[in-house]
Amino acid sequence: MKIIFMGTPDFAKEALEKLYDAGHEIAFVVTPPDRPKGRGMKMLACEVKQFALEKQLKVYQPEKLSEIKQQIMEANPDMIVVVSYGKFLPKSILNMPKYGCINVHPSLLPKYRGSAPIQWAILNGDKVTGTTIMKMNEKMDAGDIILQKQVPILENETTGELWSRLAKISSELLLEVIEQIENGTATYTKQAEKYSIAPMITKDMAKIDWEKQTAEDIKNLVRGLNPILGAYCMLGQKKVKFWKVDLAKEVVETTKENGTIILADSKKGLFVQTKLGVLSVLEIQGENAKKMSIQDFLRGNPIKIR
Repeated sequence: MKIIFMGTPDFAKEALEKLYDAGHEIAFVVTPPDRPKGRGMKMLACEVKQFALEKQLKVYQPEKLSEIKQQIMEANPDMIVVVSYGKFLPKSILNMPKYGCINVHPSLLPKYRGSAPIQWAILNGDKVTGTTIMKMNEKMDAGDIILQKQVPILENETTGELWSRLAKISSELLLEVIEQIENGTATYTKQAEKYSIAPMITKDMAKIDWEKQTAEDIKNLVRGLNPILGAYCMLGQKKVKFWKVDLAKEVVETTKENGTIILADSKKGLFVQTKLGVLSVLEIQGENAKKMSIQDFLRGNPIKIR
């Protein structure tokens, strides 16, 4: 297959690498323009661009796809593969390739259309998720489904861990779909009309609401925002982030107010009362400090229980 690949992060890089290693001809790669990142705000190339340059693949970085419409037409690709690219493809481009444009979406569509399906699956405490390969149309994540694979979500799995696992599973499924399309055995199934949306993750979601959230809610929040933002609360006048928590199994609930620390011991750990259940904090990050186990944190930052 002669393929134009469009993508951005490491999730997409996994798919591009699979296509490259499988011997497909990559006509060129399309990624967004470089953006400033990190504290130093240096201009850094995304993972897809880094891989493309390493393999000496041609790269285009248009602000708008209309800027490279001519190049796409001249390349005359069999297919355009889109993985976490972040831009809508106009109908004029969707219709260019011989086999159309296909997209990798890490959810069981029509559930979780949108930009953050992996995060929302964990935030909502789902037990299963999956990945979908679909033929693209002009609507967001609404194209005909070619192939899906269901994947269990592990009890303590974070967004970062599930992201990495789904990247590998999705890239393998992508190769299977391309083979089916090439030999004429691919099937196309319209999505059900009822769907849900997985909107972008925002900073205001990261603050723990001790009054309204249960221990399980907070655990899902911590898992869902790891490693993107990190769920946080205030400890005195300082902001602390929680990176790993669990539901306490041995501490008995009290009548204390939600958000009250009921035990802080450098050997036993840190336990907080919630709306329902007690939360055990396992990994924490103090303000202007590095991540550490709760035992190490409490040894350097003892907490007095009132």
